Parts: sequence; C-alpha cells; structure tokens
Amino acid sequence: MKKLKNPAVLVLAMLLLAALSLCGCGQAEDLTTVRVNEVTHSIFYAPFYVAMQQGYFAEEGIEIELVNGGGSDKSMTALLSGQADVGLMGPETAVYVKNEGRENHAVIVAQLTKKDGSFLLGKEPDEDFSWEKLAGTSVIGGRSGGMPEMTLEYVLKQQGMTPNVDVTVRTDVQFDLMGGAFIAGEDDYVTMFEPSASTMELAGEGYIVASVGEAAGDAPFTCFMVTKDYLSAQPELVEAFVRAVYKGQQYVQSHSAQEIAGAILESFPDSEPELIATVVQRYLDIDVWKSEPMMVEEDYERLLAIIREAGIIEEAPEMKELVENSIGEALVK
Repeated sequence: MKKLKNPAVLVLAMLLLAALSLCGCGQAEDLTTVRVNEVTHSIFYAPFYVAMQQGYFAEEGIEIELVNGGGSDKSMTALLSGQADVGLMGPETAVYVKNEGRENHAVIVAQLTKKDGSFLLGKEPDEDFSWEKLAGTSVIGGRSGGMPEMTLEYVLKQQGMTPNVDVTVRTDVQFDLMGGAFIAGEDDYVTMFEPSASTMELAGEGYIVASVGEAAGDAPFTCFMVTKDYLSAQPELVEAFVRAVYKGQQYVQSHSAQEIAGAILESFPDSEPELIATVVQRYLDIDVWKSEPMMVEEDYERLLAIIREAGIIEEAPEMKELVENSIGEALVK
C-alpha cells in the first residue's frame, strides 16, 4: 500500500469532515419541533404544505410533526389536552370552547382558507346541476356542528330549502367515512374534500356537481390556532410559525397550479401530479385561499351567522376575544 507522504493532510481532512458533521447535527438540533394536528389531510391546505416542503418552516427554525386528527372535534381535543401545539381546523370549534368559559381557550393566530373547500358529489354526472335538484334527496353532510355540514345547510337555506324538511341531511356518518358510506349506500349526494372528491370521480364512484364554498361565499373556514397559555409562553415561536405560513400563502398567490402541485407533491405521495394540479386549479378558480393570515371582521360575522342558523349557538365571543390578528398584521407591514 502506498503511504501518504503528508500525514498532516489526512488529519486536516478528518478534522474538516468532523466539523461538517457537527454543523449538520447542530442545524438539526436547532430546529424546534411543533406538533400540528390537522383536521384532515387535504390539498385544500396547500399553502401550509408549500411552507413545509419549500423549507419555510425550517428557515424559521421549526420542524413540523404532523398528525391527521380526523375531525375538528378530535383536533381541538388534541390541542386542549396538550397532545398538539397547533391545531389546523375550523374556527367554529374555537367559538364553542370560548363559549364554554374555558380559561385556556383556543386562540386563532392565522387564517388559511376563506371558503368551504368541500364539493358536492352525485351518483351521476350533471352538467346542468342546480341546488333546487336536492329537494327530496338525501345528502351525507358531515358531523353536526362542523363547518362543512353547517355551511351546506346555510347554502340550502339560501336556496330556499329547509334541511331535513325539503332535503335530508345526514349527520350520523364520521367525517373520514363519508366517502365509503356514499359509495356503499343509497344516499343521492355527499360532500367531500380534495383529493378524495376527484379520486372518487376518476374511479367512477361519484361525480362533482357543485362547490359548496362558491355557493356560500367568503367565511373563515380553516385556521391555525394555539391555546392562550401556549401563545403566552411561546410568542416568538408562534410568530415564526405564522411567518412561515404567510410565505406559503404568498407562494400560492404568485404561482401556477402546476407549480403549486410540484411544491406539495411530497405531501401527497399516493396522488398523481396531474390530479394534484387539477385540484389546485379547482381551488384557485373559486379563490379559496387567504393571501394574508389575518381574519376579516365581516367574514367572522358570516361565520357566526352560519353557526347561528344551524341552531348551534345563540351567543358568541367578539372577534377580538378569539382572534390574534396582530402577528399577521406585523408580518404584512
């Protein structure tokens, strides 16, 4: 074996490798893990996944640990019990918790979506669909008190129909089982989020006939929230989290459906890029995503109107009691 003429070179090389290794470990150790419980896993939350996959959270020193809650009620339970640091869910759950008088209630720190992201699917294609066609039919609408179901009822009332009088709205099917129940059952329609809705359509198991969100109009639909105590204890971390979300929102506002699909592809490894791009374009067409993290007072009032019309609440907290817009406002400025 040929001997190294200058052993000092070998020593220096080993020291450099060790230093690089330590730097890499240090960077990983510097990241703070934030446990996020999302109500479901959907392309509907594209700006969030953009922030994850494009490294915006890492830039803020955050590593995301993501859990699918399978419903807003379950995600809120995880948040309040300390199993999650951040909840991504419907703001109606924060209203309910605040109404209960809980001291350490949920605080909304960023709004992600401004319309209902669910689509109405029927058994057959219907290019001439109108909401009046739901009269006399049965619709799997989701959990009673959940935003998807309440928004559906709101749309029906806007169209002159009374839920469970003119049209049957089922609320007895668990959120993540709605697609299977529709495929296996005799109900005429079901509301589904993406990519499940388009996946069912491609399989011939249901056909998208309308957008619930487009029919309902703007209202806070999905928000990031933390507990009051967590916000008090970790204000800088929460600000960094919202900053990363805002970067994701800006990306979505300035890129094409194909580019957004490529940016979130790793979050949906079982979906084809073409399907993801189709879904993203569908959401872009109905202007579903917020461009900034702040909640608008007018939209909050529509949220309360939807909940009140569903008969869930009579009284509700003022927006300032539930929403912390100052973080987003500072970032935008």
